[in-house]
Amino acid sequence: MKIAVTSQNRREVTDHAGRCRRFWIYDVDADRKVSGKTMLELPKEQSMHETAPTVAHPLDGVDVLISGSMGDGVRRKLAGRGIRAVTTACADPDAAVAGWLDGTLAPPAQADRGADARSGCNCGH
Repeated sequence: MKIAVTSQNRREVTDHAGRCRRFWIYDVDADRKVSGKTMLELPKEQSMHETAPTVAHPLDGVDVLISGSMGDGVRRKLAGRGIRAVTTACADPDAAVAGWLDGTLAPPAQADRGADARSGCNCGH
């Protein structure tokens, strides 16, 4: 399994999945343990907002995408590629993946919130 996490600043789970161009990609083994982590950096023209649904994308093959926020259009694009869209208030990418894997990932604080809303996310960060 592969899990992508939006991380434009390379440190935190960031908002705006459709415009994000940096993703941590986690490889997860059959025992649901993280076996690897790499950074995927895309040019602007390969952001989800800029990519047509029928064009191959570097995120193809990812099973789950975790982000701080995303709009309905990006959710539809991801679903069309077979990628499950997940939003969270958790700011730490490693903790967000661990939370998703064990079923404890904190939901977003509100539909469209800023980074300050993450302070009580219960993600261990």
